[in-house]
Amino acid sequence: MTVREDRIRRHDGSAGIYGVIDKPDYALVIPLDGDRLMLVEQFRYPLGKRRWEFPQGTAPDREHLDTATLAARELREETGLQAATMTKIGSLDCAAGMSSQRGHVFLATDLTEGEPEREPEEQDMRTDWFTRAEFERLVRTGEITDAQSIAAYGLLLLRG
Repeated sequence: MTVREDRIRRHDGSAGIYGVIDKPDYALVIPLDGDRLMLVEQFRYPLGKRRWEFPQGTAPDREHLDTATLAARELREETGLQAATMTKIGSLDCAAGMSSQRGHVFLATDLTEGEPEREPEEQDMRTDWFTRAEFERLVRTGEITDAQSIAAYGLLLLRG
């Protein structure tokens, strides 16, 4: 991650400064088995809280990975699942007003279970299956607040 300030010229010709956070693109995976969705729960340091969300992440040391490969890696790493079918269902701009980072959302189906291969900072991660109704209830009650997960679920719903 890098943080920079760019000197800009506004539409009216006045000078300004724009702060930008540059981060590599990330992949977010919705593991779907029938009516069940697998989520991961982990401690999110900036919030000081544990949060449920879909598996997601970047590969800053391997930025050249195509997003489908990154998605499969994140799924296996965080959940132990492998998907016979991985379908890209959309993209998300994480925080377009301050960051160049983009997310790529994949639907993972035809799943096979295995052991997670978590990174050191993911050692406290937990996984669980939730029905779509349970997921929606947790969003409504504020127990799931991850913006990318909620937006990704919206992309899933729009697929029909």
